[in-house]
Amino acid sequence: MSDILQHLDGMLAQRKLADPASSYVASLHHKGLNKILEKVGEEATEVILAAKDAGDDPRALVGEVADLWFHTLVMLSHLNLDSAAVLECLQQRVGVSGLEEKASRT
Repeated sequence: MSDILQHLDGMLAQRKLADPASSYVASLHHKGLNKILEKVGEEATEVILAAKDAGDDPRALVGEVADLWFHTLVMLSHLNLDSAAVLECLQQRVGVSGLEEKASRT
């Protein structure tokens, strides 16, 4: 399953360096972190709204979550990170109670 994430990581790394006129991802990078964060926030709001209506059309929710994940990957790429860092963090949390994990942050 992480094959698609690896593919996206590679594509995002390439497009980060592309001409902003020829690539949506490059245009986001060119506009800077604040624009990317704005897109992440916009997509998060759209996920929330789609989740409220998920009973009517769960496919819309899945599409909005895909948009959020994509823009989050763009954000990671902009910060010179990729999905592997997130997957590693999730792997470390497997088997750890959510309450324990939260308590360990303080």
